[in-house]
Amino acid sequence: MSAGSKISTDGGAGLGQNPFGALSAVGLPAAPVVAGVTDRGARSAGGTKPGSTTPGTTKNRGRVDITRETGGRDGKTVTVAAGFTGIGLPEKESLAKIMRAACGCGGTVKDGAIVIQGDQRETVARILTEAGFRPVFAGG
Repeated sequence: MSAGSKISTDGGAGLGQNPFGALSAVGLPAAPVVAGVTDRGARSAGGTKPGSTTPGTTKNRGRVDITRETGGRDGKTVTVAAGFTGIGLPEKESLAKIMRAACGCGGTVKDGAIVIQGDQRETVARILTEAGFRPVFAGG
């Protein structure tokens, strides 16, 4: 390669215009609202910020049973939240992610139930209440 055939790396001239400047959100559907996911400035369907609870305005999304189990897990204790109605797998995974972060432990969504490692019933109940569910401690 000779000295005169090098390619310049100075960045060149700017684009001159924004290729996305003419696009607008007119006619596009609104982004889906995922419960439990907080975004700065995001609003839920009720007009309040997600996670903020005003007395008397929380929507009852149904009963969720919270149990503590040890069977079949080599004596390890897990907290299971089961009995969700009307929500899909993506929202359950979002709730599980919030629960794992709040509890500082592992967890997963398995067979339609959220399984969190350790005895975390109080924390799981608080998160479910904030999400609009009615948690019930089931079992012993």
